[in-house]
Amino acid sequence: MSSEILVNKSVEKVQAALTHFGIATKITQFPEGTRTAQEAAAAIGCSVAQIVKSIIFCTEKNNSPILVLTSGINRVDEKMIEQALGEKIKKASADFVKEVTGFAIGGVPPVGHAQKITTFIDKDLLHYQEVWAAAGTPYTVFCLISSDLSRITDGAVVKVT
Repeated sequence: MSSEILVNKSVEKVQAALTHFGIATKITQFPEGTRTAQEAAAAIGCSVAQIVKSIIFCTEKNNSPILVLTSGINRVDEKMIEQALGEKIKKASADFVKEVTGFAIGGVPPVGHAQKITTFIDKDLLHYQEVWAAAGTPYTVFCLISSDLSRITDGAVVKVT
């Protein structure tokens, strides 16, 4: 069951970014949490595949952040991202994620980050008209048209699995 959104700076950053890109959507809060794709899908009442997982990696050479937006049912094949990027990557630490995005793991949205992040979008997400993404906290999400992901993130659509 969703509830009213409490005023929160993280959610406000996401709403401002969505407004900037002309995305008219409502951020919804779920007290039971939306930390994982399974939790989010159960709370929303949608397919796990429609959940946008935001996973932060960093390049091995110079620690540049990489954001992979993938379908909730997919596991990212890091070799596929390395191939698209042209260099090796590694999983980012929770501190690194917070530093480069401004958000904690479990609530990282596709937009509103503390800095520009190279982004890759799972092509499987485009099989769905609507998808749901984190909105800055482990309890908030928003819905958007999947084809808007590349426009609002400047991300490249790639095969990630």
